Amino acid sequence: MDSGTECTLSKFADDTKLCGVVGMLEGRDAIQRDRDRLERWACVNRLNFKAKCKVLHMGRGNPKHKYRLGGEWLESSPEEKDLGSLVDEKLNMSWQCELAAQKASCILGCIKRSVASRLREVILPLYFALVRPYLEYCIQLWSPQQKKDMDVLERVQRRATKIIRGQEYLSYEDRLRELGLFSLEKRRLWGDI
Repeated sequence: MDSGTECTLSKFADDTKLCGVVGMLEGRDAIQRDRDRLERWACVNRLNFKAKCKVLHMGRGNPKHKYRLGGEWLESSPEEKDLGSLVDEKLNMSWQCELAAQKASCILGCIKRSVASRLREVILPLYFALVRPYLEYCIQLWSPQQKKDMDVLERVQRRATKIIRGQEYLSYEDRLRELGLFSLEKRRLWGDI
């Protein structure tokens, strides 16, 4: 499968990705030749790529060439979900931050509705175990650069710190200091270091 491949071929358990840079027609032709190689390999091994194969064009000024697999033209897709991440043609991470904040907020709501105690010793471990991983995964993986994306994520932590008894009337910065937490922005900067 790999022999003679000109482009980057990534293989996973149930997934194969063919990636290449298309600045000129030679790049487009190289990708098409590799697709043809994959098609021949799939036929020999009785696999069917056609049903799941799509093209994701990325980058500014992308000529968005059409490609075929076998005799059929492949459809182009504006975004694809892979390993839980939604990747679009502009590599925009705002949607990912929104989804992560939404999931974390739902879990926080479940904690608020189902846990009677508002003690620090009860709420804080639940926050660290169930909510914070969504926020940190978002910060470390997608590294949101826009303030609005960080605000969406920070809003969830702000809500979580207000749930704890005795913290509801303190300022957000005081609540963080009192609970031994850091703002998500500071956490992102530490991850960059």
